[in-house]
Amino acid sequence: MEKRMIDFYTAATPNGQKVAIALEELQLPYEVHALSFEQKQQKSPAFLKINPNGRIPAIIDRENDDFVVFESGAVLLYLAEKTGQLMPTDAKGRSQVIQWLMFQMGGIGPMQGQANVFYRYLPEKIQVGIERYQNETRRLYEVLNTKLGESEFIAGDYSIADIATFPWVRQYDWAGVSVEGLDNLQRWLKTVDQRAAVQRGLLVPKPADKAQSTQQTMAR
Repeated sequence: MEKRMIDFYTAATPNGQKVAIALEELQLPYEVHALSFEQKQQKSPAFLKINPNGRIPAIIDRENDDFVVFESGAVLLYLAEKTGQLMPTDAKGRSQVIQWLMFQMGGIGPMQGQANVFYRYLPEKIQVGIERYQNETRRLYEVLNTKLGESEFIAGDYSIADIATFPWVRQYDWAGVSVEGLDNLQRWLKTVDQRAAVQRGLLVPKPADKAQSTQQTMAR
């Protein structure tokens, strides 16, 4: 049996997909624990011992004294630094990747997440909320589009900045946000989507896992 290095607690969301893609890109052995939101397993006492905030994703690094990392951006940073991949080692390059990672964590994720809520999920359609979050998400896309006119990937070479951002932006239509006219962003979406590790990561947890609580499968 392949060595288990990472216990990976996740669900089929953009934040979960970030870490799944990184694990696939880095070819780290991991075991999936798929949490059911319907059963509120992310709020269970067992999981709150792993992440007191009751959110996915989270990992336990069995190779490093069962070290726990939660918050998707923090997990990406940890995995990049653990392996020496997906992030430059020089101070300037590393800072650029972290800046764009924070751009996703503090901007695109929260704004597009609220656009999803107001546009898709609230029973009452509050137009001012819909427009506010869709417009802000579009503005952030435009910032990305300008940056991607300067380089193939967000921070130069392919990095955790791209991995963090892609699962969110690829779902632009779900939030009711257009990418029309954003040619650089559309090109980047296609480029990242063609990576085999990205395609594998987007399928974690597997469809069969999603309906079962904390089912464990060897993902690699």
